[in-house]
Amino acid sequence: MSIEKKDSPEASAEHLEMAEPELFVQEKETLPLIPLRGMSVFPGMVVHFDVGRVKSVKALEEAMERDQMAFLVTQKEVIKEDITPDDFYTIGCRVKVKQLLKMPDNLVRVLVEVHERREITGFESLDPYFLVTTKPVRSAYYDTKENRTLIRMIRESFANYMNVTRKVATDLILAMDSLDDPDQLIDIIGANLFLDLEDSQRLIQETDVNKRLVLTYEILVEEVEMIKIEHNIDEKVRSEMYKHQREYYLREQIKVIQNELGEGDVQNELDVYRERLAALDLQDEVRDKVLGELNRLNKVPQGSSEAGLIQTYVEWILDLPWNTLTEETVDVSIARKILDEDHYALKKVKERILEYISVLQLSKGMKSPIICLVGPPGVGKTSIAKSIARALNREYVRMSLGGMRDEAEIRGHRRTYIGAIPGRIIYNIKKCGTRNPLFLLDEIDKLGQDFNGDPASALLEVLDPEQNNTFTDHYLELPFDLSQVLFLTTANSLSTIPRPLLDRMEIIEVNGYVESEKVEIAKRYLIPKQLEIHGLKKSTCKFSETVIKNAIEYYTRESGVRELERKIAQICRVAAKEIVESKKKSISVTQKNLEKFLGKHRFSYETVADKKEIGLVNGLAWTPVGGDTLQIEVIVVDGTGKIEITGQLGDVMKESIKAGISYIRSQANELGIESDFYSKKDIHLHVPEGAVPKDGPSAGITVTTALISSLINKPVPQNLAMTGEITLRGRVLPIGGLREKLTAAHRAGIKEIILPKENEKDLEDVPAVVLEALHIQPVSKMSEVTEIVFKQLQ
Repeated sequence: MSIEKKDSPEASAEHLEMAEPELFVQEKETLPLIPLRGMSVFPGMVVHFDVGRVKSVKALEEAMERDQMAFLVTQKEVIKEDITPDDFYTIGCRVKVKQLLKMPDNLVRVLVEVHERREITGFESLDPYFLVTTKPVRSAYYDTKENRTLIRMIRESFANYMNVTRKVATDLILAMDSLDDPDQLIDIIGANLFLDLEDSQRLIQETDVNKRLVLTYEILVEEVEMIKIEHNIDEKVRSEMYKHQREYYLREQIKVIQNELGEGDVQNELDVYRERLAALDLQDEVRDKVLGELNRLNKVPQGSSEAGLIQTYVEWILDLPWNTLTEETVDVSIARKILDEDHYALKKVKERILEYISVLQLSKGMKSPIICLVGPPGVGKTSIAKSIARALNREYVRMSLGGMRDEAEIRGHRRTYIGAIPGRIIYNIKKCGTRNPLFLLDEIDKLGQDFNGDPASALLEVLDPEQNNTFTDHYLELPFDLSQVLFLTTANSLSTIPRPLLDRMEIIEVNGYVESEKVEIAKRYLIPKQLEIHGLKKSTCKFSETVIKNAIEYYTRESGVRELERKIAQICRVAAKEIVESKKKSISVTQKNLEKFLGKHRFSYETVADKKEIGLVNGLAWTPVGGDTLQIEVIVVDGTGKIEITGQLGDVMKESIKAGISYIRSQANELGIESDFYSKKDIHLHVPEGAVPKDGPSAGITVTTALISSLINKPVPQNLAMTGEITLRGRVLPIGGLREKLTAAHRAGIKEIILPKENEKDLEDVPAVVLEALHIQPVSKMSEVTEIVFKQLQ
C-alpha cells in the first residue's frame, strides 16, 4: 500500500500477522491518539505505518513513556493536514507499539500490535497531542439459527474468497472454525480482506453484531464477484497479449522468409494501406470491404496473380476522392465576365447558365441539373463547357461518347473477368482528384449498341440526380456519390438520343452563327489564336474585314466556325512561307489576293434577281451546317395525269407534294384551274442539286405555290421565299430552324418572307440585322399565301 508523505500509514501482506489476544481489558482508559490517513486497522493485526505530523510524533513519544499503549483512529478526509476532534471517526483500535524506527525527512516508522476496538468518549487534551478517553465496544450476540447460518455462509464465502485470490491459508481457515465470538471472526476477516477505506470503516464503526454479520457477508460476496470479473478481464487481456505476441512473432518470421526470397516487406505495404484507409472518412460498407481485401492479401502468396489483383483493387478504392471537394466559386458577375470573354453571341445559352449559377448562389444545396447543349458542329459547345468550369472554379473532365458500344465503358467490368478495370466515369473522377468536377459527356447522340450492351441505358443512372448519389461501378461493387458532379452533355441532334435518356436532361439549343457574328468571332478569337500558333503578329500578317467576309461566304458552308478557323490557319501558313522565303517584313491579305492564299472559291451563293418565274419558287431549308435556300421547279404539260418527282426527295417531302396536289384539286374552282387537270396534265416536280438528299414537311406551301403557278400560268417573284407545312384543308403549320432559314434568305438577297403565323414567337431568336433586311408576312392558311403571291401580279 502506498504511504502519504506525512502520517500516511503503510501495510502489506508480508507485515500483516495475527496478534496475541489481550487477556485483560480495562473499562475506561485514557490514551494518546494517533490519527491514520487512508487506512483502517482491525483487532488482531500487526501492521507498520509512518508517522510524520508533530502531534502524532508527540503522541507516540507519550505512549512510549507510559506503557506503549496508544489509540489509532482513521480521519475522515485523507488530505486534511490540520485536524480537529470533528475530523475523526468515533471508533478506532487500541494498539501496543512494538517497534520504532527513525526515517529520513523526520518520519518515524512504527510497528504496532492491534488489540481491540474502542470508542472515544471524550478528549482530555488537544495540545501538544490528542489525549482521548476510550471505552471498549460491547455488543450482544444472540445464538439463533439465522445467525449460525449467516456465520457458516460467511466462513464459506471467506474460504471461496481465499480460493479465488489463490491465497489458500489452511491454518487461518482452521483457526476461524474454532472461533465462537462473531466479532473476532469479523475482525479476522476484515484484517485479511483487501478492502477500500469506506468498506473497512463500515465494518469498524458498526456496533451491532447482527448487522456486522450481514454487512460482512455482503462485502464478501461483492469482493468475490469483483475478483471473478478481474480474473476474466485479466484472462482476456493476457489472451489478447498472447495473440498479438504470436502475430508479431509470425510476422517477423514472414519478414525473414520474404527477405530470403527477395519478395520485399508485405506487412509494410499492408500497414501503409491501413494508414491511408484510417485517414479517409468512409462509410462502414466501404471500410469493411477494404479491410476484408487486406486480410485476403495478407493470406495469399506474395507475387501471385491474385495478390496483384487485390492490390490493384485496394489502390483504386483508396485513390478515389471520397472526401475531396473543390471549393466552388458561385458568383454571377464573375461567371458573366468569363462567359463573355470566351464566347461572342450565344446570348440565350449564357443566360441559362447564369440562371443556374444564380439559383446555386441562393440555395446552397441544389441538385445539379443535367444540361444538354444541342447544336450544329463548330458552334462552341465544348468550349462553353470549359468556360462554365472556369466560371465555377471546378475541375474540367471531358469524356467522348462517340461510337461507344460497350456498356462496360460506363459501368466497368466485374472483377471475375481477366483484366477488369473500372468504367470511364470512375476513371475520370479519380483522374481529376475531386468529387465535384464539371463532367462533359461529349457527342451523346452518337452512342451505339451491340451484343456488349447498351451504353445509353447504363447512362440512365449516371444522369439521374435522384439516383447517382449511389452510383455503383461493376468493378468497385461499392456506391460512389456522383450527386456533386455537374454533368454537361453535347449533341448535334436530339433525334438519335433514346427517349428515357433525353427525359433526364435539360435541353439548351446552341444555334449557328450569322455572318456578322462569325466576323466578330474571327476578329476577337480565331485570328489572334492562329497568329500566335504560327509565330506571327498583327503587324506581320494583316487581315481586313472584307477578307474575313469573303472567306466565310466563298470558302466555308457551316453553322459554326471550325472550318473558318482552318481557313484562317491556311492563310497564316501561306503568309509564314512568304515571309520566310521572300524575307518580307509583313503580309497583307486583301480581297484581290485572297485566292492566292485559299485557292478558287469553293462555294457560291446565288443572289436572286429581281424578276419573276412561272413554276419556280424559293423555299427555305435547314441543314446540320446551317440554313440554305431551296428552289422548287414545276413544269405542267399536256398528258394523262402522270406525276414525276425528282431530286432525291424523302418520304415526308413526297407526302407534302401529294397533300399539296389534293389541296389544289379541292380548291380548283377558286384558283381558276380546270377541275380535271389531274387527268389531262402531266406534272414534273424537281428540286435542284439532285445529289443531295432532301426531306421534311416545311416545303409544303412552297411546293403548292409552285404547282399553282404552273397550273394557272402566273409567275412568282424571285425575291420572295417561303416555308411552312401544309395540310389537306390548306392550314399552314409551324416549322423548325427558323433562325437558320432566315439567315440563309438574307444571305441570298431575298427581301420578302412568308412563314407560318405560329412561328412569329421564334423571331426573337433571329439576329436584328436579318430582321431589319426582310419583310416578313405570317400566314395561317394557304389561301393567304396565294393572295400574297399572285395578287401582287394583278
